[in-house]
Amino acid sequence: MDTFDLVVIGAGPGGYVAAIRAAQLGLKTAVVEKEHLGGICLNWGCIPTKALLRSAEVYQLFQHANEYGINVSNVSFDLKKIVERSRNVSNQLAQGVKHLLKKNKVTVFDGIGTLKGSKTVMVKNVDGKTIDLAAKNIIIATGARPRVLPSLEADGKYIWTYKEAMIPETLPKKLLVVGSGAIGSEFASFYNAFGSDVTIVEVMDQILPQEDDEISQRARKAFEAKGIKILTNTTVQSLKVLNNKVEALLKTAEGEQKDTFDRVITAVGVVGNIENIGLENTKIKTEHSRILTDEFCETNEPGVYAIGDVVAGPWLAHKASHEGILCAEKIAGKKPHVVNKLNIPGCTYTSPQIASIGLTEKKAKELGYELNIGRFSAIGNGKSIALGEMDGFVKTIFDKKTGELLGAHLIGPEVTEMIQGFGVAKTLETTESELMHTIFAHPTLSEMIHESVLDAYGRAIHL
Repeated sequence: MDTFDLVVIGAGPGGYVAAIRAAQLGLKTAVVEKEHLGGICLNWGCIPTKALLRSAEVYQLFQHANEYGINVSNVSFDLKKIVERSRNVSNQLAQGVKHLLKKNKVTVFDGIGTLKGSKTVMVKNVDGKTIDLAAKNIIIATGARPRVLPSLEADGKYIWTYKEAMIPETLPKKLLVVGSGAIGSEFASFYNAFGSDVTIVEVMDQILPQEDDEISQRARKAFEAKGIKILTNTTVQSLKVLNNKVEALLKTAEGEQKDTFDRVITAVGVVGNIENIGLENTKIKTEHSRILTDEFCETNEPGVYAIGDVVAGPWLAHKASHEGILCAEKIAGKKPHVVNKLNIPGCTYTSPQIASIGLTEKKAKELGYELNIGRFSAIGNGKSIALGEMDGFVKTIFDKKTGELLGAHLIGPEVTEMIQGFGVAKTLETTESELMHTIFAHPTLSEMIHESVLDAYGRAIHL
């Protein structure tokens, strides 16, 4: 039996990062992966969707080229090449992960990992052969899969999950997206950009329900301006495939209605992959398809940790990676900082982009804070005007008593890059004073950060 200081089950953005960091710290480390190095994020999630959305962005720019003094005619697109580029981007990065694991001398086992207790992992390969790995420590990083609701089961042909939505052979003329979270909204943006008639259905009273109310409202306005139909306070009662179409029974506040679509994308959340990994052979506890852990990601079974989408949210790749590093350092005897979930940024790559960190205004008020809130619109920013992208704003939320930055919420051009400025600020426990005295380069989009902070204290210059 091979013996390791650490065996990681799953090589997604949490698992492979944990393995590399553990190896850097001198631990003999192995990774068990049943399908894809890089996990869902790299192969069927974060990365390929951004490649698709980049193609949509380029296509949309060509649609408005004359506004920039560029004469372009007869612009068309090749869906097959768009999908092919997306897959090539994923494959390139998957090979990069393979190289990094090899470089750091991490042993990779292809197969399904199952716990045989707290110190042994059984690996079963595609041929059915098994091998046992002795492990002083184990990290479970098995990720998650799409949530399936009754009567909304995907068939892979007419009713899609994110996987089928990333590799379409043809463009649906009429598309229904069930769920308006980041995944649903991003696919809605992609298909809308290439001409599909898109309808989003959301059970809550606003789209992107995790976002600040003002951001959600602006996003809805922007989506509808692009021709996306949005039905909130609406549920999909059933989906039926009839004559190469999908008939959807929708329940709205006004009653039930039927509509027909060429394709349907279900994006109603994810559930953790906790089945068939041997949890019953341990003291590990679960709740609502998630493994329960302490602040250092350790389970009820000493020496066994869990990270990423298989534990409590937010279910984001960068959160999983950070947890992986936390675990590796804890196992190696270091003293890592626990993850502060209020310092985890979230990004949605729609058009316009959306990014946020910390408390929403509503949540901050519920917690009893007195607030200073600042806003600055992209239409007042020189770089935004030069880019021709003026739909959006930056909103900052401060504790009136202490000046603590409680949250930041952005919608507009490249805000998924700008959010990191607020991430650094929150990590450093910055107050409004430090942000006011920070010199922002001109002309940049990030000047909106500065102006929104100034506005929170009645000092905005360009407002």
